[in-house]
Amino acid sequence: MYILNLTFPNNLAGGLMPESREYNKLLFVIVNRPEALQDFIKVLVEVGIQGATVIDSMGMGRILAHDIPIFAGLRSLITGARPQNKTVLILLHEEMIPLVVEAFEVTVGPLDHRGNGMMFSLSAEMVRSERSQPEKP
Repeated sequence: MYILNLTFPNNLAGGLMPESREYNKLLFVIVNRPEALQDFIKVLVEVGIQGATVIDSMGMGRILAHDIPIFAGLRSLITGARPQNKTVLILLHEEMIPLVVEAFEVTVGPLDHRGNGMMFSLSAEMVRSERSQPEKP
């Protein structure tokens, strides 16, 4: 069980999406500790994230160290590292990003510690799906 010390933005009630349900950011979350992924996803659901896509990913250092002989010395830098990371893609309203950051840091570990992962967001200029449409009465 995880205890989150969440402060919800003024227009968010209980961690739910804002009334507009407007997804204006695409958040990339690279989880370097795949064993923590399930707990991270569970906490995302608890804070109101309604969906995400998880894909297997691999960092450039691992590819260079294993596939290109000249970079074989890099192997010592990544000893014990997992062969793959998990990348979680989340379409969300920008005001939800701090909740995802806290969920990550509680379940995976601090973002400023080596080996836990990283995240960044991009503007989502166009989103079309059944979930992006207003609910019909």
